[in-house]
Amino acid sequence: MSAVLAMCFYSLSMSISPGPVNMIALTTGLNIGFRRAMPFVSGATIGFSLLLLMIGLGMGQVAANVPLFLELLSYSGAAFIAYIGYKIAISSATIQMGGQTSSSFFHGVLLQWLNPKAWIACFSGVTAFNLVEIEPLLVFVTLYFLICYISIACWALAGDKISSLLAKPENLRLFNRLMGGALVLVAVYLILAQINILSGH
Repeated sequence: MSAVLAMCFYSLSMSISPGPVNMIALTTGLNIGFRRAMPFVSGATIGFSLLLLMIGLGMGQVAANVPLFLELLSYSGAAFIAYIGYKIAISSATIQMGGQTSSSFFHGVLLQWLNPKAWIACFSGVTAFNLVEIEPLLVFVTLYFLICYISIACWALAGDKISSLLAKPENLRLFNRLMGGALVLVAVYLILAQINILSGH
C-alpha cells in the first residue's frame, strides 16, 4: 500500500505543478469554457499515459541509447510549445464559448509526446518505482491517468472560473499575451538548456 501511496503523491506533484500543458489548459478554459477545453485535457492525459506505458515497456531504453532522438525531441518540443504560445498570444480578445481553439485533443496528445518534461517524468517514475514487471506498471499508469486527468481539468476549470474577471477585451488580451509569452519563454529556455548540454557546460 505504501508503494501505491508513493505513486499517487508522485503523480499528483508532477501533474498539478505549473507547466506548459497546465498553462494551455488554463488559457483554453478561460477562452472557450471548461466543457470545450475537455478535448485538450483528454488528449494531454491520454498522450502522457501512452508515453508512460511505452517507456515502461522498454521504449525508453531505446530512446536513451539514441542521443540524436533526445536532441531532436528537445528542439521539436520547444518549437511546438512556442507555436502554441504564439497562437495564444495573438488569439481574439473576446471570450468565445463556442469558438475553436488551437488546443485540441490532437494538440494535447502531441504536446505531451514532444514535451521533454513529460519524458523526464516518465523516465523518473519508471526508474524510481523499478517498474520492470507489467502488473505494477499498469497500476502506476492507471493511477497516473486518473490523477493527471483531474489535475489538468482543474487548471481548465480555474480558467473558466476567472473568465468573468477578464470579461473586458483589454484584460483578456493582456492575459493571453502574458500566457502566450510565458510559453514562448519556456520554449526558449528549453532550447538554451539543450544547447548548454551539448556544449558540455
